[in-house]
Amino acid sequence: MPVVTVQMWSGRSTEQKRRLVRAITDAMVEHAKCKPDHLHVIIQDVPKDSWGRAGTLGIDEKES
Repeated sequence: MPVVTVQMWSGRSTEQKRRLVRAITDAMVEHAKCKPDHLHVIIQDVPKDSWGRAGTLGIDEKES
């Protein structure tokens, strides 16, 4: 039972998540030879105020 976990900032739409899960599933079937019905994809939405990098919270980073 393969499991792929994706952690990313909150804010993606349900449709974006659907497309992401489909793309990950397709890639795992092709490259890892797993069966789609055995694969679990877990998306963990993390608020920007709970994610830090280089000593700075995500909410404090400047938009690029």
